[in-house]
Amino acid sequence: MKNITILGATGSIGTQTLDVIRKERESFCLKGISANKSYHKIIEIIEEFNVPYAVMMDKEAYEKVRDYCKGMNLNTKVLYGMEGLKFISTLEEVNTVVTSVVGMIGLIPTIEAIKAKKDIALANKETLVVAGEIVKREALKNNINILPVDSEHGAIFQCLQGNKKEDINKILLTASGGPFKGKTKEQLKNITPLQALKHPKWNMGKKISIDSSTLMNKGLEVIEAHWLFDVDYDNIQVVVHPQSIIHSMIEYIDGSIIAQLADPDMKLPIQYALNYPIRKNKVINSLDFYTLNTLTFEKPDMNTFGCLRLAYEAGKIGGLMPTVLNSANEVVVDLFLREKIGYLQIEDIIEHCLGKFNNIKEPEIEDILNMDNEVRKYIYSTY
Repeated sequence: MKNITILGATGSIGTQTLDVIRKERESFCLKGISANKSYHKIIEIIEEFNVPYAVMMDKEAYEKVRDYCKGMNLNTKVLYGMEGLKFISTLEEVNTVVTSVVGMIGLIPTIEAIKAKKDIALANKETLVVAGEIVKREALKNNINILPVDSEHGAIFQCLQGNKKEDINKILLTASGGPFKGKTKEQLKNITPLQALKHPKWNMGKKISIDSSTLMNKGLEVIEAHWLFDVDYDNIQVVVHPQSIIHSMIEYIDGSIIAQLADPDMKLPIQYALNYPIRKNKVINSLDFYTLNTLTFEKPDMNTFGCLRLAYEAGKIGGLMPTVLNSANEVVVDLFLREKIGYLQIEDIIEHCLGKFNNIKEPEIEDILNMDNEVRKYIYSTY
């Protein structure tokens, strides 16, 4: 039996991870969970799974969960903040940490979990975006697996089984195109948060939904793929595939292309990561090829959706530039959702920040955290 910690248990990936655990209770035991403010959901999870440790990032939510557990005489120890995240990520009895929190907050607990020799089921792409070299170095040193949970990277990981990384010619990273595929810059000028949150295929949290609409989510995935699979940026090709049936592909040096196809359901890559290298009975619907009439592919429009172009540029420069890209994006998405800036300003402000801040070619964690703080302070004080 594997003992699991889920960082971000109430979000989209976290709740689907719980669905997988429900179907395989004989295989998994939930030891630690975390959330930001969703104390009602955390209490439900505590009661259903009898979780020994729970962490809340919001102080008021922490107090509510703590008081509830005391009042109901539950055995759950309730912790608060970053120290709590680090604690449940390094529990001696835990085998695998599912990192499904969104944003930079996932970096430190993931690094600590790796140092504590825990396998990582990685859904927090920002960790590899800002600290890919450090994460890979620590994973190698501690002999642990980094198992991708994103549907695209999970697909690539599956397509690699039985093959060698050095035989990859290129990665074909698929994208749905988001809700604004085919629109012009002029048509995007007055886009509202409500419109940008309506993804055509995936049910995701607010931040990731906005990132999907700008194609920044795909840009972050390009950087993540570079670190996960040791492939040069020039050999990572984004392909718009609106049906979201092919989740990604690998072209090998002999010209063969291996693709992973499945119903668009995140429970599959989650299940595969948690059980790797074993495949378990399906938790998703089967594809019906008699009704699957059309699969189409397009080139992404990087002029209209410049965030994807900026991600390639930041990744190729390396050093602290992916941190600037990611931190700026997190802030401008927050400002857009609060209607403080317009939709097209998302790209403009990120590009401005990439030209403003100085790079360090081989940053350490402290450099990354300092740059993250600097970028956030600058944007919030300026806009």
